[in-house]
Amino acid sequence: MYGSIVSEKPSPLRGDRQHVLVVVDDPDIAELLTTTLELAGYEVGAAGSGAEGMARVARHRFDLVVLDATLSDLADFGRGRRLAPVDRPPVLFLTACDSLHALVPELGLGAEDYVTKPFRIAEFLARAQVLLRGRGAGRDPAGNSGRHAGRIPGRNPGRRDGMPGYGDLVLDDAACQARRGRRAIDLTPAEYRLLRHLLANADRVLSKEQISRHVWGEFRADNAIEKLVSRLRRKVDREEPALIHTRRGFGYWLGLPGS
Repeated sequence: MYGSIVSEKPSPLRGDRQHVLVVVDDPDIAELLTTTLELAGYEVGAAGSGAEGMARVARHRFDLVVLDATLSDLADFGRGRRLAPVDRPPVLFLTACDSLHALVPELGLGAEDYVTKPFRIAEFLARAQVLLRGRGAGRDPAGNSGRHAGRIPGRNPGRRDGMPGYGDLVLDDAACQARRGRRAIDLTPAEYRLLRHLLANADRVLSKEQISRHVWGEFRADNAIEKLVSRLRRKVDREEPALIHTRRGFGYWLGLPGS
């Protein structure tokens, strides 16, 4: 069935009634993901196409959108540009490894992450929880999600131009360019994909395998990843404080130590 889920024991409840929209055109997978998220404590809606999903996002506030990257009308979701940046929910893509190159952040819907098929339910829920962390951590007594609740130090979630950033580091996804303060950073495509992935997962350690599959769509030798990270660090961290760090034995992360 679909070949995108690896069966395993159910994960414990972890949701806080955040609202999640599942946009998948396969009824069996939509039902499985919807049931999984509901059992994990989330309020879940479903849509069978990009157009239907965008219509629901325009009418209702969702904390997360789970989006199948193989949808034939995925471009319809790009119409979300009419939403104010602060109202754009983060997106968790479901994708195949050979389609990673197509996931250049261009929809303008906020933070993005992905899981590759076949994926494990535990991994799916973990990625969803990371993206929901900032949305649900600051609910008020009435149960409403604070728009800047759970804000991660250093991030710029409220930038008027909608560009992702951390501290004085800003990425322009439309032009695939980066800058730190007023300094433009000249990056290769692989360096840009790596920086974008680190930024989307700020303050979270990413393994070499996660980085490799995101950047190249396949696993590369450790020394290839180390060289890529080293080149990126030299370009980004010319100013203080340093933003790209190594967690020996685990991987790399972007953020401010102690924040």
